[in-house]
Amino acid sequence: MVEKEGAISVEEFKHANISLILDAYADIFSSFDPRPFSEKAVSVDFVSECKRAARDINEFDLELNLAVPKAKRNLVDEARIKRRLREHFHKHRMEKEKEMNQIKKSGMLWVFLGALLIVIIGWGYLGFESEAIHTLIAIFEVPSWFLVWEGMGKVFIESKKIAPDYEFYKKMSNVRVVFRSY
Repeated sequence: MVEKEGAISVEEFKHANISLILDAYADIFSSFDPRPFSEKAVSVDFVSECKRAARDINEFDLELNLAVPKAKRNLVDEARIKRRLREHFHKHRMEKEKEMNQIKKSGMLWVFLGALLIVIIGWGYLGFESEAIHTLIAIFEVPSWFLVWEGMGKVFIESKKIAPDYEFYKKMSNVRVVFRSY
């Protein structure tokens, strides 16, 4: 089989990191967004397909091969689309990273406040003999432990819920987008 410039064989396409076949460039973007390719919102379906294809790939040096019918190829549009995809993936990577860091920071604050309250409670038991003060201190024991455990939950559990999306966008923020003909 003789390969034409920009075309990719079926075998090469199967072995590329992420390979998607498109009917047109519009398949990459939201059909509700009338803006040009350089500004258009990336389709949720396109991102979902990329996530599914990238799920088992542990590399961070990815190539996204997009096959487009030869008659519909346009190099100017392809340059704009490549730039738009790079912007999209980078923006979402930064958003997910910021979200994870905020969750971890608030969790650490909760742990610190809970631990501080536990220390204050401990000093309170040692410094006062009054039954009323001991009762008041006992009331604050539950919230102190709540802060510690919930804070740790934020740091170790809640932040992990965002990790798969963050890892995907981290992989995709440096992806090489290659358009091919079919």
